[in-house]
Amino acid sequence: MTIFIHPTAKVDDTAKIGEGTKIWDYARVRNAVIGENCIIGKNVYIDEGVVIGNNCKIQNNVSVYHGVTVEEGVFLGPSVITTNDKNPRAINPDGTQKSATDWEITKTLIKSGASIGAGSVIVCGVILGKWCLVGSGSCVTKDIPDYGLAYGNPAKVHGKVDESGNIVERY
Repeated sequence: MTIFIHPTAKVDDTAKIGEGTKIWDYARVRNAVIGENCIIGKNVYIDEGVVIGNNCKIQNNVSVYHGVTVEEGVFLGPSVITTNDKNPRAINPDGTQKSATDWEITKTLIKSGASIGAGSVIVCGVILGKWCLVGSGSCVTKDIPDYGLAYGNPAKVHGKVDESGNIVERY
């Protein structure tokens, strides 16, 4: 097996990329860890300190920011956005520009087998459970349980899914 990195992608020398992983056009991978057999789509941004498990598929235009951990077998649909600061500001109260030390990173965990639909926003500080399914266009502001089916803005749990993504219960 080998690693494929498209010529237009930019991957830091300090990034750790697992065997069989493919990183496509214009992706940017900072000092991150990406597992084996992952697919990193076109124009994906993976920030420093991010950890991505084996066998993940990250579709085009996804942003995964510092403080996010993605376990194995996770699907992040096109244009999913993660966040990492609960109180983002460009400047301090005195008007000076914020520096790297002025940011407080809030961690996010996306557990094994989770599937996040296109265009969803994951607000930092949440845990998305194993095999959960988040519908497209959702804004996740609270934890989603294992096997939870969640959608909406803000996302709410509306049922349960199985490991294939089939709805097994609605509420």
